[in-house]
Amino acid sequence: MAEAPQGTTRHDIMLSVVVPVYRSEATLPALVERLSAVLPTLVRDYEIVLVNDGSPDNSWEVIRRLAARTPTVRAAHLMRNFGQHNALLYGIRVARGEVIVTMDDDLQNPPEEIGKLLAGLESGHDVVYGVRQREAHGLARDMASMITKLVLQNAMGAETARKITAFRAFRSDLRDGFVSYSARFVSIDVLLTWSTTRFGTVIVAHEPRRLGESNYTFRKLMTHALNMVTGFSVVPLQVASIMGFVFTLLGFVLLVTLVVLYFVRGSPVQGFTFLGTSVALFSGVQLLALGIIGEYLARMHSRIMGQPSYVVREALGASAAPESPQREASGAPHG
Repeated sequence: MAEAPQGTTRHDIMLSVVVPVYRSEATLPALVERLSAVLPTLVRDYEIVLVNDGSPDNSWEVIRRLAARTPTVRAAHLMRNFGQHNALLYGIRVARGEVIVTMDDDLQNPPEEIGKLLAGLESGHDVVYGVRQREAHGLARDMASMITKLVLQNAMGAETARKITAFRAFRSDLRDGFVSYSARFVSIDVLLTWSTTRFGTVIVAHEPRRLGESNYTFRKLMTHALNMVTGFSVVPLQVASIMGFVFTLLGFVLLVTLVVLYFVRGSPVQGFTFLGTSVALFSGVQLLALGIIGEYLARMHSRIMGQPSYVVREALGASAAPESPQREASGAPHG
């Protein structure tokens, strides 16, 4: 049994590391090797859960080889690309550990930093995020991430939302709060707030990407932000209601002004441009409000249709399907 490095606490728990996989055939062997080296020094027992999110490359073949020679690796192959958080949801549901760590598959989250997350949990938090002192992304990606986190802060109602990352550790009993969740749009961070408000952060290293490119583009991050704010928050509806009230009040004021001017001047108020601008303004507000309402109706339609969060094509290892509304088949884009 491996001993913990000097200065590192060894925890008497079973740990599950859940990794959503997409276009990562080149980094997976190194990821599993580094996890297998560090985890025995941190915990009593562990497992590595790899969830292939319909990756179009050879990631699944690589995972099969890793699972065949590494007993601690469990794996699942989703029928198609459901999205990173959907893949995480499956992995979290089948995880057997008392503590669950999620991380990306690109090795920008160093496995050697997991000990800091576990120490954060020991200090009394239920969820701990690994925060980077300096992001190793490009300018466009950093801006998109910042906007997404601002939207998530609104949806989560937690200050910690501005510091969230994909490198997180939490107690497995938190998933009881979303055991019956089955919608197509998933945000693990929002779901965690359904069970706890005890969030924390720790500073961790963030390595630059050595292979491949990020699967998250500015457009995908904005789409994810829209899905979060309309899927987990009623703020857009509240904004639409406030806008409707404000412009209704403005219209009433304009009407009173025109009537007063008519009686004061004795003639109708001239101004086709003013009238046309007013009509365009109010029509735009109405269309905006209808668009917001339409987003919510679309999500209701999706839920009524019973679209699953994920569908599993194949599972390896002791990876029985979780008890959840999701369907399995035997044998938002990720990124």
